[in-house]
Amino acid sequence: MLELKDVSCSYDQLRVLKDISFSLKENEIVCIIGPNGCGKTTLLKAIAGLLPYTGSIKFHGSEIQDLKRKDLAKGIAFMSQISEMYFEYSIYETVMLGRYLHGKKGLLPAVGKEDEKIVERVLRDVELWQEKDKPITQLSGGQLQRVFLARTFAQEPKLILLDEPTNHLDLKYQLELMQRLEKWSKEKGHAVLGVFHDLNLAMQFAERIILLDQGEIALEGETQRVLQDQTLTKVFGVDVLNYMQGSLNKWVSSKERA
Repeated sequence: MLELKDVSCSYDQLRVLKDISFSLKENEIVCIIGPNGCGKTTLLKAIAGLLPYTGSIKFHGSEIQDLKRKDLAKGIAFMSQISEMYFEYSIYETVMLGRYLHGKKGLLPAVGKEDEKIVERVLRDVELWQEKDKPITQLSGGQLQRVFLARTFAQEPKLILLDEPTNHLDLKYQLELMQRLEKWSKEKGHAVLGVFHDLNLAMQFAERIILLDQGEIALEGETQRVLQDQTLTKVFGVDVLNYMQGSLNKWVSSKERA
């Protein structure tokens, strides 16, 4: 589905990504982890066609840079971190934006009955159908993230790129969001490539992990193998598994005392 070969990106002659190579199969959930500033978001933006790059990024055999923007957006959805800048659309209008890519004419083409059915379905999936007329400027961060997830699903892409998708969500909605993504991937046979800081979520949902460090792939492999590798400790400067286990033990102890 997705193949990167020797991909590099630069900002003002500063090389941020260095010779990145990996592939992604259909029906696969892969997590990108690494310290702040290691190039995770830059990598997603390059795959989404939002940044120039050298090397090769192919999506279903076609070079990303050769695809028309609308055709690329039909196949790849990029769900970034919540921005403070957005229009005062309703929830319904915001999610419907995901369907306009499938229209034949104009920037905002007319929508049909099938588009309306899809928008209703995804809004019900994220439990926002009853609030569909509410302006998104009145929503909490967690509700906004669910709106943008619904818009992403409405787009019906083959690949979803996620940049910190669980930001602003409490634990209940973090798990629900990841479960919805996992269900979407398995039922549709499509792929998810996401940047996560929460290694617990990565351990629970990702089949593979790509560890970035200073713009390069330091480690790649099956989730359990990567999380147990000493390279992870070197990159983060802490024994990650012991830290995760210690946090869990403290939580269990606090519950037992309560």
